[in-house]
Amino acid sequence: MEHVEAEKLSQHTVTKVWNIHEFCARHQLGDEEEIRLRRLFGRFATTSELLHNAKRPPRWRY
Repeated sequence: MEHVEAEKLSQHTVTKVWNIHEFCARHQLGDEEEIRLRRLFGRFATTSELLHNAKRPPRWRY
């Protein structure tokens, strides 16, 4: 057993966890997509989960 001081712990996180509302606002996803992601994950999800499951409209024009 080893005692670890809180100040010596790294502040670097391996996985970023997002609030789904903030993620949708930052990535310009609509309300319907936010609702879908909230149903899928709850209020929070990892970056990887959100990026792989978010449906984005195409950015090209006809």
